[in-house]
Amino acid sequence: MYISYIKNNYLTNFSKNILAGLVTAIALLPEVSGFALIAGVPPLYAIFSSAITLVVLSIFGGRPAMVSAAAGSIALLLTDIIAKHGMAYMILATLLAGIIQLIFGLINVHKLIEYLPKSVMQGFVNALAIMILIAQLQQIPHQSLASIIMIVISIMSMYILPRWFIKIPPALIIMTISIVIAILFKGFFENVGTLANNSTINPHLGLPGIPLNLHTLFIILPTSLGIAVVGLIESLLTIPLIDDMTKTNSNSKQESIGQGIGNVITSLLGGQGGCAMIGQSVMNVQSGGRTRLSTLSSGIVLFVFVFVLKNLMLAIPTASLIGIMITVSIATFDWHSIALNKNIKIADLTVMILTVLVVVMTHNLAIGVFSGIILSIIYRYIFHIKVA
Repeated sequence: MYISYIKNNYLTNFSKNILAGLVTAIALLPEVSGFALIAGVPPLYAIFSSAITLVVLSIFGGRPAMVSAAAGSIALLLTDIIAKHGMAYMILATLLAGIIQLIFGLINVHKLIEYLPKSVMQGFVNALAIMILIAQLQQIPHQSLASIIMIVISIMSMYILPRWFIKIPPALIIMTISIVIAILFKGFFENVGTLANNSTINPHLGLPGIPLNLHTLFIILPTSLGIAVVGLIESLLTIPLIDDMTKTNSNSKQESIGQGIGNVITSLLGGQGGCAMIGQSVMNVQSGGRTRLSTLSSGIVLFVFVFVLKNLMLAIPTASLIGIMITVSIATFDWHSIALNKNIKIADLTVMILTVLVVVMTHNLAIGVFSGIILSIIYRYIFHIKVA
């Protein structure tokens, strides 16, 4: 039984999943680093945290090939507690969030996701696709002319290269060539080193030296609840998308428990919280990732970058990653949800649009999803219109 499990999850399509994991690890670098700066966390520290989360979820998660790391949605929740109380309280907040997620998983809170209207889920996916796109477009004005040319070529290559290279992910080819070009023409391109500084990581097991009392609990509880709820919402709503892309089933209960275990272990190693990342999950699947090996290899690659190949990691030009992530945002968007269709209902459309607008404006997935749910309830119980 265990041999069969290991074979199916870690040894099937070995080369495809390893390559997909490599691509995904590299693609995580700029987004994780960028949001780490917003949160007030050293970027290298966020990359280290992402490596832990990836490895833990590749073992305990319920959705093979889904990428979980130090996501932007979680980083945004950490800004206040880090600014007011420091990193130590953030680590404790992450630990408590993991415990809360474990409890949520054990009492089957994940089943509530099944009652979400399809239009709310479409709004969630589309909002994340738009946020990914906006995050990339915001970086373009700061790029050099050479970088802008690389962005355009990277976008074109993502669609052209698959015609000639079937077994190698196009993103991996683009990144490899872009690194060589950036090294040859040093100074022409912004690289990951611009975001992730040269600080070092000294991992250790244990809790920060702050008092474990009610005062500390009152400080960390709001942040912990935010991490637990937003993290589970983003993870559980990403699952159906990956299920659909891979034509396979997942275990939402196990994913909820896995997210909790991930945050507990990451915090005990001094890291920040994480959850599923839809853009990188889509990229992993598009690159051929189908099993737990793809996310396990992503985590291992990040560890290698942080502790062994840090200089190579810092040399990766962000321009190629921007181009690749733009194509990922396009692939993530649910174009069928806005296609001209005589059967589409105005109620469904407005719920989806409201969800998208609120998520994009607030950068808070929970508020956006709850807004869509509230509008669905208003339609159903006041206007007696059922929302799909």
